[in-house]
Amino acid sequence: MNAEKQIAMTRNHVVRTLRKLPSEFTRTDIIKYIEEEGIEMVNFMYPAADGRLKTLNFVINDLEYLETILSTGERVDGSSLFSFIEASRSDLYVIPRYATAFRDPLAEIPTLTMLCSYFDKDGNPLDSDPRGVLERACKAFKEVSGMEFECMGELEFYVISADPGNFPATDQKGYHESAPFAKFNDFRVKAMAMIASIGGKIKYGHSEVGNFTQNSMVYEQNEIEFLPNPALEAADQLMLAKWVIRNLAAREGLNVTFAPKITVGKAGSGFHVHMRLMKDGKNVTQTEDRKLSDDARRVIAGLMTLAPSIIAFGNVNPTSYFRLVPHQEAPTNICWGDRNRSVLVRVPLGWTSGKDMCVQANPSSPCEMETYGKQTFEMRSPDCSANVYELLASLCVAARIGFEMEDALEVAERTYVDVNIHAAENAEKLASLNTLPTCCVESAKCLESQRKYFEEKGVFAPAMIDDKVKRLKDFEDENLAAQLHDNPEQMQQLVNKYFYCG
Repeated sequence: MNAEKQIAMTRNHVVRTLRKLPSEFTRTDIIKYIEEEGIEMVNFMYPAADGRLKTLNFVINDLEYLETILSTGERVDGSSLFSFIEASRSDLYVIPRYATAFRDPLAEIPTLTMLCSYFDKDGNPLDSDPRGVLERACKAFKEVSGMEFECMGELEFYVISADPGNFPATDQKGYHESAPFAKFNDFRVKAMAMIASIGGKIKYGHSEVGNFTQNSMVYEQNEIEFLPNPALEAADQLMLAKWVIRNLAAREGLNVTFAPKITVGKAGSGFHVHMRLMKDGKNVTQTEDRKLSDDARRVIAGLMTLAPSIIAFGNVNPTSYFRLVPHQEAPTNICWGDRNRSVLVRVPLGWTSGKDMCVQANPSSPCEMETYGKQTFEMRSPDCSANVYELLASLCVAARIGFEMEDALEVAERTYVDVNIHAAENAEKLASLNTLPTCCVESAKCLESQRKYFEEKGVFAPAMIDDKVKRLKDFEDENLAAQLHDNPEQMQQLVNKYFYCG
């Protein structure tokens, strides 16, 4: 799609007003928009170690002040944002990225918001900036593979409100349910519209499997899935989407949680990440004869190899491991397969039949689109306790390692499964597979043993790895799931503690 059509169809008000793609925004453009649209406030937002966006507000006093903050940013206290930064050397700069500018759909006062990057005292990019880590991971991947690493995320979350008492949904059967049995479709649609208005590229939204009633409250699981984008853009969009969903829920008197598990026996919420490989603007995940490419298999081999330590970035509190149990459409073994929702990496349907399904459904409209470029592969272990930037960076590192491994295709072949891995007749195959960590302490040990891969090429700063290992070990959650199995009250206390994680 050419730039003109992209601009015409976007919901981003800044893009439509300036008639420019975000990548072309300049400081002059931002000032012009502020002046012509009567913007009274400017917000800077930036991610911290806890995975949430932080906010700094500016009142527009005059043109000189506006030019100053847009050009030089502002100082922030790094020790309050990152625990491993010492208070004695904590000053950091945050500098806005004009390409991320959006009109805040939640603000009562006309407000323009931009995401920022961190810089140190010497004016260099901060080595522990989560987004900077992802940027370095993508650069290293391209240097090794000659390809671009693209991602799309699935945000799963529960919406919670008082039980209206009518049209109850069937317990754990909420997948793609329609109103009135689904109670919060309107909320989800509003959230999607807001996310699109700030630049989010959404694929679709729907109600998910999980739903139940407890203590006169309805808990309904929803999902918003995004379109593939370069990993840096994908991460920005996912961070902002979580921010929108939470704020909209607060405004409408609803509660929302992205927590991986909120009660026993009900569907947990994952953060599945689809990946694809791009070269010269084309998806090379699948070959033209509609088979998974060797390059994709190499990346999957890298994911299989680093899976035990990727968990340290994707599942970062004890309740994460209550979700990673057998028979819950969540992985426990390190393997991959086609269409199988119990494997660690799933290769979803990729329009490989070669048949024109469109013309069968619509006899007067044959499909004129080549579909082999739609293929992705999906990592199913993460949840929304993760820091989005660090998680995508860890996946990108694993993708690079796959290209560096001499035996990558053999590893991919050995870890492939085309069966129900938990069926009794497949016990021998199951026994041959490695398993994922079962608690934060185990994932910390795995990260320690594989940390060299993440620190290579300067991607992850050693201090970040040290901090991650310490945080995970401090949970002291060995055998916690077994200990709490017959203690629902204590388990609920733990769930409540991490209810708003990520």
